[in-house]
Amino acid sequence: MTRYIDVTDLSRLVARKGLTTCLEEMAEYIRQDYLRWNDFEKCARVANHSPDGVIELMPASDANLYAFKYVNGHPKNTHRGMLTVMAFGALGDVDTGKPLLLSEMTLTTAMRTAATSALAARYLARPDSRSMALIGNGSQSEFQAIAFHTLLGIEEIRLYDLDPQASAKLAANLAAYPGIRLVIAGSVAEAVRGADIITTVTADKAYATILTPEMIEPGMHLNAVGGDCPGKTELHRDIVERARVIVEYEPQSRIEGEIQQMPADSPVTEFWQVVNGEIAGRENAAQVTLFDSVGFAIEDYSALRYVLDVAKALDIGSEIGLVPDLKNPKDLYALLQPAVADVQKRRA
Repeated sequence: MTRYIDVTDLSRLVARKGLTTCLEEMAEYIRQDYLRWNDFEKCARVANHSPDGVIELMPASDANLYAFKYVNGHPKNTHRGMLTVMAFGALGDVDTGKPLLLSEMTLTTAMRTAATSALAARYLARPDSRSMALIGNGSQSEFQAIAFHTLLGIEEIRLYDLDPQASAKLAANLAAYPGIRLVIAGSVAEAVRGADIITTVTADKAYATILTPEMIEPGMHLNAVGGDCPGKTELHRDIVERARVIVEYEPQSRIEGEIQQMPADSPVTEFWQVVNGEIAGRENAAQVTLFDSVGFAIEDYSALRYVLDVAKALDIGSEIGLVPDLKNPKDLYALLQPAVADVQKRRA
């Protein structure tokens, strides 16, 4: 049998554990898997692009588990009353191929993205960082805000979105959240001025320049989350040229990240090298660091592994017959025998 986790199950799981605990524990699962980077079979995600969006498959595996995620990105969906990003995923046993988990991943992706962002900032932001500008206040913004508060101690978050209702939504959702002071800004420039960290998580599929060079101050850490497909960026090229750039998986980031603006030989560092101590993240307090995050399949592997472990521990979800369970594994046709007999009786 395969454990099945739907949206209601995942919501129950988070309610039982607490969102902050889930973010902390998921970040640790991600960290542990980045530490064993070389154990994984890796590839850039497979993407099918259309004028209005993209549908992607994201696989990753080690010697024990195979994971994949189906995910879309359609910015115009909100005008149709639908989410921009929707996802589901699966875990399988490498030795047998048996599917172990089939799970929703829309909520899970929001959590794993926020957990990855905050984990990277632990290595790249100044340790005394206490303020963050959050540009783009859509469906992932609350998760980013809570993750940075929980994992880094961010106390003040300045909000800006082209849609004032999005900022109002975020402010209302987190109004009673202890320890976070929210400020709605009138422009990107106002939001980022003096901030220790800037997170950009916008949705439009376009070569955008959300941040321009004059906005960037020494010592800032930039968490660029929204640029995640070809033809979609958020930062002016000059910012990328001058910053210390950290990516998840260079072959994928060259296609989809902020560094798609840069020459193929421009220097970057992969995040796993920072996590295992091979290369320093931040070299000095005045350096501008950039986590050019597009989301990578190992993070989904970690998130699915976490969901399965917690679901088992809390007995959440259901067991479904996703694949046949046969007395004779060579007799698949036996599954149809009752149905065949019924048809023959009706014809008689």
